[in-house]
Amino acid sequence: MSVVLELPPELETQLSEEAARLRLPLAEYAVRLLATGRTSGPKPNNGAELLAYWQSAGLIGTRTDIPDAQGHSRILRQQAEKRERS
Repeated sequence: MSVVLELPPELETQLSEEAARLRLPLAEYAVRLLATGRTSGPKPNNGAELLAYWQSAGLIGTRTDIPDAQGHSRILRQQAEKRERS
């Protein structure tokens, strides 16, 4: 099925930039946004449920710009531990 949308230029720019950051074609990114925006199921309560949700949404493996996911996670965790809380 094809759908034609008239987007405001600012929204088109934002979507295009986010798609480029994720290294996805704009059309594929838009489909993912629409698919994930319509889920009405319960929110994940733990890591296993979150991983299952990410897998079902096709998000696993989309960050090819991060070659070492565990190392990247470790760095993010260390940064979070050091940040000041407001």
